[in-house]
Amino acid sequence: MTHESSPIETATLGGGCFWCLEAVFDQLRGVVEAISGYAGGSLSNPSYKAVCSGDTGHAEVVKIRFDSDVISYRELLDIFFSIHDPTTLNRQGNDIGTQYRSVIFTHSESQAQTARQVVSEMGTAGTFNQPIVTAVLPAPGFWPAEQEHQDYFSRNGNQAYCQIVVGPKVAKFRTKFGRLLKD
Repeated sequence: MTHESSPIETATLGGGCFWCLEAVFDQLRGVVEAISGYAGGSLSNPSYKAVCSGDTGHAEVVKIRFDSDVISYRELLDIFFSIHDPTTLNRQGNDIGTQYRSVIFTHSESQAQTARQVVSEMGTAGTFNQPIVTAVLPAPGFWPAEQEHQDYFSRNGNQAYCQIVVGPKVAKFRTKFGRLLKD
């Protein structure tokens, strides 16, 4: 339960299609909301079609508002790195383009330090077979995606992309991080 005095923070993460990220982060205890949208580009209030053209410079991201007394920023990053491939530049699986890049947009110096530390630790530990290419950048403007992209997986779970791409990521997440799920 969130109280007025709870420390609500914001995280903005991009790791491929925002439908996948939102579907995972929405299920976490302590997450107040996860909003699919766009960040990091040159166009104000871009459309999905414009972002998919690859010409705006935006990444598909999820803006996460969370209670840091319930779930930490570090835990969000651990989950983020477990549900996408941070070693492929401008690509996640068959989704190719700068809009699918791996990026952490930080909202404070503390977040930036934590993000850089996580990337460094994973690199040193050899967590992935290739170098991590995830960018860590100050949070730019954020534009929510169109309404049809919000809660996409929960509304379209039987759609082919959801069955083939989103569903397996959600299942993997639920197995690994089940202790952090909302009741």
